[in-house]
Amino acid sequence: MTDLYQNQRAMRHMRTVALQRGYVAVLDIGTSKIACLILKIGAPRRGDLSDSVGALGGQNAIRVIGAATTRSRGVRFGEINALAETEKAIRTVITSAQTEAQMRVDHVIACFSGAQPRSYGLEGAVDLAGKTVDEGDVGRVLAACEVPDFGDGRNVLHAQPVNFSLDHRSGLSDPRGQAGSKLATDMHVVTVDGAVVDSVLRAISRCHLECAGIASSAYVAGLASLVEDEQELGGACIDMGGGSTGISIFMRKHMIYADAVRMGGDHVTGDIAMGLQVSMAQAERIKTVHGGVVATGRDDREMIDIGGETGDWDRDSRRISRSDLIGIMRPRLEEILEEVRARLDAAWFDSLPSQSIVLTGGASQIPGLDGLATRILGQQVRLGRPLRVQGLPQGATGPDFSASVGLALFAAHPQDECWDFEIPAERYPARSLRRAMRWFQDNW
Repeated sequence: MTDLYQNQRAMRHMRTVALQRGYVAVLDIGTSKIACLILKIGAPRRGDLSDSVGALGGQNAIRVIGAATTRSRGVRFGEINALAETEKAIRTVITSAQTEAQMRVDHVIACFSGAQPRSYGLEGAVDLAGKTVDEGDVGRVLAACEVPDFGDGRNVLHAQPVNFSLDHRSGLSDPRGQAGSKLATDMHVVTVDGAVVDSVLRAISRCHLECAGIASSAYVAGLASLVEDEQELGGACIDMGGGSTGISIFMRKHMIYADAVRMGGDHVTGDIAMGLQVSMAQAERIKTVHGGVVATGRDDREMIDIGGETGDWDRDSRRISRSDLIGIMRPRLEEILEEVRARLDAAWFDSLPSQSIVLTGGASQIPGLDGLATRILGQQVRLGRPLRVQGLPQGATGPDFSASVGLALFAAHPQDECWDFEIPAERYPARSLRRAMRWFQDNW
């Protein structure tokens, strides 16, 4: 834990240096695409609301000056499995974004999905030496949360204090400067497979870039897709990517749960390719142009040309009805949503006041998916698009860029984490997630 704590502090320092220069790149490493945005970060300008940018989250201090995407290579289930191929894709997208921005960047903040995230709820308390809370007291109370047994090969990705209590007062977001005698905290910790993190850092390093931060795609997608009320009262973001589906739950503007399902849009494409005996490229085109989840009487009569270039006329001239295509796609999407429902039930999502659910990510754009999700998840579901930031290209405003835009917000305004304070991060007692969720239900 000590090595990880120091590494995270080093990345925070690099982020500070990058922000002082005013330029930083964000890199979304996904299963189907790798996206890069180069940001110019400065002080918010009062009254400057061009491109429909508001003051929410301070995103009017961010301007995108370069953007590029490329097909992902060497990534499966949101995890790098062919380092050399991923390195080439990262070099390609970084070079294209730098060419558009007409400048070179040295620092990158990255996000990824997968890696089997696990959530832990921790708590700690200390007596105050002085009359008011200062930075040292916050560090001591965070150090009082002891490290649970994560298991071998696990790394802490996020460690965020989500609540502070000072004497009899609870629900404090920042206790510094307030008077009291006893300070307590509740902290949310997300751990991931350490080998996945090492692969991401190694791929970035081999491109001669410095990693100034790393985050979970589910977390940053929630920052971009959930509106302020949903983050405050309780909302879930379902980020449906190509190789995995990320889940994040927010309460009081903090993430209190994170998980992932190792299925996504590529699995739907694979089902189409196997069912119709076509290539993955043909299956992706058919899914994108003709896909859906709700069949009507008209779909029985709507015929789809499968196409092909095998040279066999009978094979290349095949046609199927749209209802047959829906019959292939719907079972896999139902399976993904059922897995998501099981994760939400395990996190006691039904106990939150709002229970809003937002679908985002590239796979969420399948027509009719929001209605299917409403029936399976049992809550009102809406499709989410990322917040607008200045200079964002029109092609990057869709749900498939939620993680990229959220990472830009995270880069400019990250939430406090334990490594932002001087603490001897050596140990942390295991606390169950169920106990933490019960605490949120009783006190919030």
